[in-house]
Amino acid sequence: MTKLEEIVKRQKQGAKFVLSFQMLGMDVETFDTVAQTWLEHGGPGFEAAGVPFRKVIDGEFLIARLTVVKTAED
Repeated sequence: MTKLEEIVKRQKQGAKFVLSFQMLGMDVETFDTVAQTWLEHGGPGFEAAGVPFRKVIDGEFLIARLTVVKTAED
């Protein structure tokens, strides 16, 4: 089971929780790419909630942390 699946599985239905590039063992550039997809289409068992936290790296604002809400039951 991937880190993401483990994190989502621990949450209760409707719970808000945070995902970050460090938690998932990704670099910030990779996380930004994946998080943008989650913002548009939702993630596996969750959808984005609120405004993502961005970090400036080499003059670019990249998503470093994203608050989500669990939508799928185990």
